[in-house]
Amino acid sequence: MRILGELDRRLFTRVATARVPGADPALTRLSHLADHGRLWMGAATGLAALGGRSARRAALRGIGSLAIASLTVNTVVKWSARRPRPLLDPVPPVRHLTRQPWTTSFPSGHAASAAAFVTGVALESTRYGALVAPLGAAVAFSRVYVGVHYPGDVLAGAAIGVGAALLTCRWWPPRQVNPERERPPAPAPALPDGDGLVVFVNSGSGAGAAAPALPPAVLLTELLPRAELVECGPDDDFAELLDRAVRRAVERSGALGVYGGDGTVNAAARAAAGNGLPLAVFPGGTFNHFALDVGVPHPEDTAAAVARGDAVAVDIAVAAPRSVQAPGTESVEFLNTFSIGLYADLVRMRERLERRWGKWAASALALMRVLRTATPVELRLNGRPRRLWLLFAGNCRYVPDGFAPAFRPCLDDGLLDLRLIDGGHRLARTRVVLSAIVGALGRSRVYCVERVAWAQVEDLRGADTFAYDGELVRATGDLRLEKRHRALVVYRPAEPGNEILQQARLAAAAARYQNR
Repeated sequence: MRILGELDRRLFTRVATARVPGADPALTRLSHLADHGRLWMGAATGLAALGGRSARRAALRGIGSLAIASLTVNTVVKWSARRPRPLLDPVPPVRHLTRQPWTTSFPSGHAASAAAFVTGVALESTRYGALVAPLGAAVAFSRVYVGVHYPGDVLAGAAIGVGAALLTCRWWPPRQVNPERERPPAPAPALPDGDGLVVFVNSGSGAGAAAPALPPAVLLTELLPRAELVECGPDDDFAELLDRAVRRAVERSGALGVYGGDGTVNAAARAAAGNGLPLAVFPGGTFNHFALDVGVPHPEDTAAAVARGDAVAVDIAVAAPRSVQAPGTESVEFLNTFSIGLYADLVRMRERLERRWGKWAASALALMRVLRTATPVELRLNGRPRRLWLLFAGNCRYVPDGFAPAFRPCLDDGLLDLRLIDGGHRLARTRVVLSAIVGALGRSRVYCVERVAWAQVEDLRGADTFAYDGELVRATGDLRLEKRHRALVVYRPAEPGNEILQQARLAAAAARYQNR
């Protein structure tokens, strides 16, 4: 350790006495700007404001990683090591900070924050990570250059930062850049400029999301000028207009497109599969789970796939009652999820509250109320009596195997992802939440994950609604969950688009539109 300490001091002296032209004022200001994470808060705000979905996820993971790293450094490691700060004698006075730090030297909190933020961003997007990496490296180097840390402090801080970013993956795995890359393509017609494509546009979708830069019709015309649009407003007949779009797509021997959220996409997908039409999904909702999982996070991705005829085949899951008992109890087909119990109650309560509070606030309030007031449901699952807080069925395998499934790597595996919360144990809801927080759901006796080809639900009691793809339907006492393997063809580009360039082109198109 003595040899390492001497080497560390020698490296510090070399950096402190080095002269980098023009670097003195720049690095001094940069080091000060990074105090208390201000630089990274600003970078995260910029990413979230100017970038797309990947940028917003990257900003969120970066800030979360920074919080973990900062907490670790400032509450545990610094007070354990207690290494004195370097002497400022070899550092030119022009580099001295106005206020010298009063905490101990090991490790560098600035380096930990920089490495955590950069690594967190890079885990979500290598392109955005490459943008912020030079800034992170400059902050780390500046701490030695201005004389407040030894190089070893910076390296240790950077290691802690990287570890903090990787730790976030335990609870929230990064989304794949290009899901289903290994899947074989499915046949779909190439429609240059959208010739032959009929797009059903639900302008009422995305009530909980930020306002789009361009009106949907303007955006789609910009991307695919020869596509035919059928627009549906809040007061229009949804089913009638969707049926009109399907008929036009069949007449043109082309494809059906849909702009909207997951509920709208579900309706269009059922119509497309029933009429043998390929589907082009343009994400326009609040969450867009299916669009993200299939690999079209931006409307430009869909437009590129339509023009080239790039497509994949995906599964459709079905919840079919054994007999039609009453109106509204017919079979439902779902692209994402189906659930009985807590989540169905959550959706019902959120719908009551969201007009007043908005979707995000309504979701939070509904979750708190449901966790407090809900009761378990009783049923027989594949012949076995069960008492459950939740039965969740995902169309294909979700990751992680935790309380909040995030995304699906593949959409044609032929399986249902069953998640069960057992209501027969004491304090089951509390135990599930605590296990999720500490990352131990895989060992919880209350929570169960199974991947099956089908499931039979019988003698259901205590539930009057099911939830599927964010929509509600009247519950039945008996039903069978199964799969229609590769039943739907969906346009998806063979290679993901460059989100940075996509956002730049979208901003340019929005500027042209505003100037008209």
